[in-house]
Amino acid sequence: MLKKIKKSKFTKKLITKAFRVLSRTPRKKNLVVFESFHGKRYSDNPRAIYEYMKENNPEYTLIWSVTKDSIPLFEEMGVPYMRRFSLKWLLNFPRAEYWVNNVRLPKWMPRPKQTTYLQTWHGTPLKKLGTDIEEVYMPGTKTNKYRKNIIAESKNWNYLIAPNAYSGEILARAFHFKGKVIESGYPRNDALQNTDPSKIEKIRKSLNIPEGKKIVLYAPTWRDDQFFKKGKYKFEFQFDIQKLKEQYGDDFVLLARMHYLVSESFDFAQYGDFIKDVSNYYDIADLYLVSDLLITDYSSVFFDYAILDRPIIFYMYDLEDYRDRLRGFYIDIEADAPGLIVKEQDELFTEIGRALTEGHHSKEQFDRFAERFCEWEDGKASERVVNEVFKK
Repeated sequence: MLKKIKKSKFTKKLITKAFRVLSRTPRKKNLVVFESFHGKRYSDNPRAIYEYMKENNPEYTLIWSVTKDSIPLFEEMGVPYMRRFSLKWLLNFPRAEYWVNNVRLPKWMPRPKQTTYLQTWHGTPLKKLGTDIEEVYMPGTKTNKYRKNIIAESKNWNYLIAPNAYSGEILARAFHFKGKVIESGYPRNDALQNTDPSKIEKIRKSLNIPEGKKIVLYAPTWRDDQFFKKGKYKFEFQFDIQKLKEQYGDDFVLLARMHYLVSESFDFAQYGDFIKDVSNYYDIADLYLVSDLLITDYSSVFFDYAILDRPIIFYMYDLEDYRDRLRGFYIDIEADAPGLIVKEQDELFTEIGRALTEGHHSKEQFDRFAERFCEWEDGKASERVVNEVFKK
């Protein structure tokens, strides 16, 4: 009964009204509220900025907005939090002096005039986004409505982070953003400058990776037209896990990292320790650090992974459809990809073996890519962002 009351339309209207009333009250000076992927994770750029400020800016009060399911993680990590849409949340979120977030907020949560909103976003764009998408296939919305919502949301932002010059131009245009674009690099990538072997070994042990085995990270994105309902997307593996295990089971462990919008739970028990579902692992940066090879498709993860100068394989089994119908790309991926693009399972399996023993498909092409997209990544992005946004 209580659960039904909490989810009722009346309760939602009450929270919305309370939020708007409290947003007009005086700011809680130096209060910074962080949120990552709709309160589901302790990760990404908000995490990096939080950890930098915790170390260097003790004058600020830092707290996270989190979902109920995420509370155990924040308690385990010792990170201060408030449950999303709770009374404590209502008394703090709309009254905070600063918001730090990496995705869009619900339409009913407009930024109060006296609050500074830092939008970090969460990736260098390969696929078209925002108002650059020609036709939207996502459930629950139409193209014109989607574009209007994007523009309305970006008006709330005071700052937007650019991981590289290429992204700064695209993000500002795609979101119709008129505020300050911070040319800093991504704070979340500061961690990739620390490749200390003891840190990597600690992460390996936490994932129960057998000694001597290499690690392959598989991190695909979602498809706009494959969904259960709004905000919940499907994903089907397009290669035979059992065959991959038979060929490479003694050589490496496969980590499967699904996009945060993919709502399926994967049962890999039949494959033993060969494949692990790390979709809910709190921060993908740790997975980058321990992986010897990345396999992806159209996810922006490869822009970050390139910082580590490790091989990447692109498994783009639906390249033509994704490029020409669903999204479209900002770059010529077939010419510029920092790794080999494969479309068939056999080709994928062969390239995995080659990459693990020989490295990059083309070091020259990889270096050209890294020079263009990783130029600002020097381990000091968090410092640059904090100095810009929180200057007094």
